[in-house]
Amino acid sequence: MAPPKYSRLEDAEKCPEPVIKDDDEIIFKNKEKLKRSRNDKRKQRSCCGILCEVLILLTVLLLCIMLIDTLLAKGKGCIFSKLYNYTRHSGLFRPSSKLSPTPEYDQQMYIEVIEIDIVEDVVYQQIPINDNHQKTLQEIPIGHQQTRQEMSINHQQTPQEIPINQKKTHQGISKVNNDRQCNIMDNGRKFDCYPESPVTQEKCEARGCCYHAVNGIKENPVGVPYCFYPLNYPGYVVTRKEKKAQGFDVFLSRPTQSYYPDDVMDLKMEVKMEKTSRLHVKIFDANNSRWEVPLGVPVSPSPVEDVGDNLYDVTVADVGQPFNFNITRTGTANKILLLQTTGAFIFADQFLQLSYFLSSNYIYGLGEHRDTLVHSMDWSRFTMWNRDQPPTEKANLYGDHPFYLNIEDGGSSHGVFLLNSNAMDVILQPAPAITWRTIGGVIDLYMFLGPSPNDVIQQYTEVIGHSFMPPYWSLGFHVCRWGYATVNETLGVVNRIGKYGIPQDTQWNDLDYMDSRRDFTTNLTGFGDQGAMVEDLHNRGMHYIMLVDPGISSTSKAGTYEPLDLGLKMDIFVKDHNGKPLEGKVWPGFTYFPDFTHPNSQQYWTTIVKNFHDKVAFDGMWIDMNEISNFVIGSTSGCPDNNLENPPYLPDVNGGSLRANTICTSAQQHLSTQYNIHNMYGYTETVASYHALQDIRGKRPFVISRSTFSGQGHYGGHWTGDNAATYHDMYRSISEIIKMNMFGITMVGADICGFRENTSEQLCQRWHQLGAFYTFSRNHNTPGTIPQDPASFGPALAESTRKVYLIRYKLLPYLYTLIHKSNMMGDTVLRPLFFEYPKDSATYTNDRQFLWGSALLISPVLEQDVTSLSVYFPADMWYDYYTGELITSEGGGKILQTPLDKINLHVRGGYILPWQYPNTTTIQSRKNKFGLLVALNSTRQAEGDLFWDDGDTIDTVGVKLYNTILFNADKNGVYSSPLFIGYKDEPMLLGNVTVFGLQQQPSTVTVNGQSANYNFNSQYKVLYVTNFSSTLLQPIKILWTF
Repeated sequence: MAPPKYSRLEDAEKCPEPVIKDDDEIIFKNKEKLKRSRNDKRKQRSCCGILCEVLILLTVLLLCIMLIDTLLAKGKGCIFSKLYNYTRHSGLFRPSSKLSPTPEYDQQMYIEVIEIDIVEDVVYQQIPINDNHQKTLQEIPIGHQQTRQEMSINHQQTPQEIPINQKKTHQGISKVNNDRQCNIMDNGRKFDCYPESPVTQEKCEARGCCYHAVNGIKENPVGVPYCFYPLNYPGYVVTRKEKKAQGFDVFLSRPTQSYYPDDVMDLKMEVKMEKTSRLHVKIFDANNSRWEVPLGVPVSPSPVEDVGDNLYDVTVADVGQPFNFNITRTGTANKILLLQTTGAFIFADQFLQLSYFLSSNYIYGLGEHRDTLVHSMDWSRFTMWNRDQPPTEKANLYGDHPFYLNIEDGGSSHGVFLLNSNAMDVILQPAPAITWRTIGGVIDLYMFLGPSPNDVIQQYTEVIGHSFMPPYWSLGFHVCRWGYATVNETLGVVNRIGKYGIPQDTQWNDLDYMDSRRDFTTNLTGFGDQGAMVEDLHNRGMHYIMLVDPGISSTSKAGTYEPLDLGLKMDIFVKDHNGKPLEGKVWPGFTYFPDFTHPNSQQYWTTIVKNFHDKVAFDGMWIDMNEISNFVIGSTSGCPDNNLENPPYLPDVNGGSLRANTICTSAQQHLSTQYNIHNMYGYTETVASYHALQDIRGKRPFVISRSTFSGQGHYGGHWTGDNAATYHDMYRSISEIIKMNMFGITMVGADICGFRENTSEQLCQRWHQLGAFYTFSRNHNTPGTIPQDPASFGPALAESTRKVYLIRYKLLPYLYTLIHKSNMMGDTVLRPLFFEYPKDSATYTNDRQFLWGSALLISPVLEQDVTSLSVYFPADMWYDYYTGELITSEGGGKILQTPLDKINLHVRGGYILPWQYPNTTTIQSRKNKFGLLVALNSTRQAEGDLFWDDGDTIDTVGVKLYNTILFNADKNGVYSSPLFIGYKDEPMLLGNVTVFGLQQQPSTVTVNGQSANYNFNSQYKVLYVTNFSSTLLQPIKILWTF
């Protein structure tokens, strides 16, 4: 007869009981029940059966006696006591166990097969599954009063030391596996302990972490981690707290080393309650200075605003406890947890990691990356390291914007900004949670409490700088191409566009104009008289911009190329690790790169820009290749082998190294190394170009840069780089321009029709319709592709483009007013729908439509051969821009006919849009009369405003050379009321008022008491008041009676 199951466990009862802690529960708790069951069965057995069992027991006893002497001699005690201790501390309670159900018993049991090194045998171990096993720590809701870190304190009174670079056996890691700290059932709440994939169990456990190869899930570069932190992973301990006028300081100490070299063992955490809606948390080395971003963020007054009105509350672990902190939203019926630290906080010299749970799955921002508007929380990674990389998904692109906006349950929003310029990875995972991993600097975290999405952006741009105020002409249409080889070819494009009556304000040239592709030169024999061409454009009321790269040719003979000679004389070029000018290779060949952080760099840049401007009177600057882009790896002489070039942790950068397609990270600039300041190069060049243009022209600067950093929008705009002529690229451009507006960059657009590859007529037609509503609207493409300016395809596309750009030019007063608000208050101009409808979850993922401000809904066609489009309308009143037809929506889609020559535009009820009769340039348009488009809401009211100045003078608000005019409407009329009048060089005549939603035809209409011409469309309920002339510098009343 076969021995009964678990017979070996019976022998365990004869061995000394293992020593266990009070809070442990021995796995043999059901042994009494097993004994009773065996006694009942023994009564039914035959003598033969009993004899067989006795023989088996004697055999087992004999084997035990044979081993006892050996085991006791080595001090290892009983086999089964040893077995218990092994299994108890070896992590067998983790989900990696292969468990099989055994339903023979009343209480659910599992058996587990384990291999024992001590004897060549297999032991069946009975493990009861009860409430204590099932209710693990990680299953407690996030909103619970006690944090995970605080809960782990109950099981770990002192931080456990994890030896570095030491192979760990099961017994060696028992400290971190104790109390089932690895039993994290929700994969979305596992935080990666070994981001340098691939990982083995041995490597994982050497870090004191838990290993579990997830069955059925292949480990990807980003995915469910096989190696993850236990809940009680040792880290920093709070040693002291000090209260301050604006918050408090917390001092942290790390009693053990992490697995990265050069841990900063003592940290200081400053918690500053800077404003009721802005919290500043900074964690840095308590004893030594480190690299910090010199962004010039505002210093808040002390004391802070009434702290009783704060929209947030911060809690930090008590003194003596493992470090953790939480941030909650206050001022609501229920506190909302916005940030709850988790995982492992690490602060080593070249590896800083902070993980925390988020309030919801809806997270936006984290640029510059090509992605959907709302990011996926299903293990997404966003790498920050500026690179010359055509827009593509899952790649680090031209800019660095470590900021996100998070929509909370209930519709409120908050934002978080990590002020850090080093290379980093940002990981989103399903918990939902975020992990910041940066390889330098400090943790400098801002939280903005909103509560509306637009409030969040206002608060964010208050820190990084509101967007610059562009010249009015820059809002017109721009045309460029790499491949306009001569002056005559460039002007020929301008002429053919003008022939079709298509508005155009600015003509551009790529590097074709340069002599040997060197900055600030003109190829007079090949390209022609560039200065005369610009003068011609100015005579037409147009403007001119040309390309400038940062790379200065280093091979020109002394005395022949001023940018090189002056740079060497002023010693302002970026240095290699030996202190010599670092040489790279770009378009002109071998090059040096100006160091825009050098104290003399502004003088240098202004000088060479001015000297070229004296010959070619350009109006703005297009700065490209400033990531820095480099055609050799690092430099022409290579890079040193050091920790700056090869850091302990490498974020997921394209090219597999930090110096790929750029200069050495050990290169020296005045402020710091490229390792620290690489991501800010384009930003610092933008600042220098802005000030140079301002000094030279004495007018508002206009700078468009490819590479960007937080704060870029305060000095210039951005285009989204070398996109492709595909419908997918056109679609993706919507989320790109919206996110840039979230980053405070108002002037932004994609290359219309696509830069790379041949476009098609239909794609180009649809893209011009969309591009007419970018804030920065430019057509641009590369050599080797077909011409794609709007006049190059013939009459049909030309007429379609003319029509849509006349709409743009007509609405420029409304757009200009929105940009003024962005400049003064930090408002967004291009907005996703959820900014205006934060409680409508259907808008959270919508990246196929967008808004100008609050009032104009833009719904383009984004697929080929589509002439009917499903358009989403949030719950509101919407009027067709072209006809005034009303759509009253409860929140849903509607199919609209959209022929090839049309883009869907709708005006939101309750708003008044100022407009102006358009012409083919902004200079000519500004001479025309204004109009008002009034869209009444359900209470027959509407409001709007207009900001106006000369469009070119610097700081017109500061010198009070501007006008602000308010508009409102009710059931009786429309009213224009000047709020401030300081600019009187233009008459600003109002000559047209269109009212959508007037329910019946009026019997009389007057303008300032005088009878006015009008007509009424009874089908769509639209009133048109025309052919009058009243100055907006004085109050105006348009009244009607029925």
